[in-house]
Amino acid sequence: MLDQGREAYVRTAWAQAYEFLARADELEPLAAADLELLATSAFMLGREDECSRILERAYQRHSDAGEARPAARCAFWIGTQLALRGEMGPATGWLGRAQRLLEGEGDCVERGYLLIPVIFQHEAEGDLEGAAATAAAAAETGERFGDKDLFALAVHAQGDILVRSGKVREGLGLLDEAMVAVTGGGLSSPIVTGIVYCGVILACEHVYELRRAKEWTVALTRWCEQQPDLVAFNGRCLVHRAQILQLQGAWPDALVETERADARFEQSMNQAAAARSAYLRGEVHRLRGEFAEAEEAYRRTSRLGSEPQPGLALLRLAQGSHDAAAAAIRRFIGETTDPLRRAGLLPAYAEIMLAAGELEEARSACRELEQICADCESDMLRAMLAATDGAVELAAGEARGALVSLRRAAQAWQKLEAPYEAARARVLVGVACRELGDEEGFALELEAARSAFEELGAAPDVAAVDALLGKGAETHGLTARELEVLRLVASGKSNREIASALVISEHTVARHVQNILRKLDVTSRTAAGAFAFEHDLV
Repeated sequence: MLDQGREAYVRTAWAQAYEFLARADELEPLAAADLELLATSAFMLGREDECSRILERAYQRHSDAGEARPAARCAFWIGTQLALRGEMGPATGWLGRAQRLLEGEGDCVERGYLLIPVIFQHEAEGDLEGAAATAAAAAETGERFGDKDLFALAVHAQGDILVRSGKVREGLGLLDEAMVAVTGGGLSSPIVTGIVYCGVILACEHVYELRRAKEWTVALTRWCEQQPDLVAFNGRCLVHRAQILQLQGAWPDALVETERADARFEQSMNQAAAARSAYLRGEVHRLRGEFAEAEEAYRRTSRLGSEPQPGLALLRLAQGSHDAAAAAIRRFIGETTDPLRRAGLLPAYAEIMLAAGELEEARSACRELEQICADCESDMLRAMLAATDGAVELAAGEARGALVSLRRAAQAWQKLEAPYEAARARVLVGVACRELGDEEGFALELEAARSAFEELGAAPDVAAVDALLGKGAETHGLTARELEVLRLVASGKSNREIASALVISEHTVARHVQNILRKLDVTSRTAAGAFAFEHDLV
């Protein structure tokens, strides 16, 4: 039974390993080393509380045998798991116990492990420089003693800290080094492997390093798939994968992955990750025009303790509730201080401000995004900036400058394999072409964008492009843009309100109104509105 459990552990067959080792333990209490195997199997099956209880038994066995270093390592892992669950009192007690066990020991690798909680302490105090230095010391200890697990943990922590403190290039280099240690197969603990995988991917996502996030998500997916019984880390892997699939336009697959992740989170009770999964589901439903489903997903995100923004504000915008959208995004961005987190909100903020007619606020968002891009080298951030900058320039009536930015954005999104974002940029490219008098260029860009939206299932965007193209209606000599303006005139909108709704300048609106009056052979806005109703153009 014991040999079968050990063999199953080596094969990462966690359910079998747990079953055989637990049954062997019932027949005869396991030795400390085998208890550690049983504890790890329990953890990988999502049974974290049971893992801690088994580790306490292993700790006691080592302690009773006078094995201070292995006992200290068990105490470290118990304390670390408690700290990650927010149980700081018991965690501090166990880590203090580990520290005392090493007082009579000389220089050893376990002292390096006990630097890990010191890193977190420095972080909590806002001392990122001290945290990075401590992580470097822990990594040096791991390297000196040939402990690849400690080295990977410490280098990953150091890279993450450097990335968040603005030293992005240096930090990403260390994160790559940690991942090489993991993918090289030299780590002894699958728990450490999972921690480093998820931590590195999160750090890459934090700085919009899409290429690395994709690469490491593929590697993490492969690692998880090799362990069919795996519960720990699997849900988070599915969420990472869903995020990549959403960006790549595989929306049905992204929804499937979030549903699979939810099933895993029910087993592991990871509320924060479950909230992230719900938010991603809301995003896909919103983009597909499934607004009721999106609303429910965003509400679930909130119930799980996370903000459903900027998705919920964009949903309100799509529903025509401009005031609600503006209030929500203003409130949330006002309480968000981390520059990189703000970077993810600023494009949505600018879009909503333009819809609300607040051009200067949109300009301000664009300037802030530009500054963040200057401090963080990221192709994804540069694409976000180009798209936002182009939209703002277009709204300001600067179509020629907007066209340069928008073409750059479309190309950047295409290179990043983000078809939805690329198609959105192409719509604005087309609008800029029309503002410059190139109706054929306008039609070509919008038809290409519509095809992409249709393939993705982005129903609201398909409808918006159809409206711009004036499909299905007798135009009476009016261009697609003039038809849009006429409909808004008929609804009683002022030139300023029309400019805000269509993201163009008031001067351009006035020119369109004059063209409409001339083509319809009417003398007033009221007469033009009446013509629109009479000929079913509204």
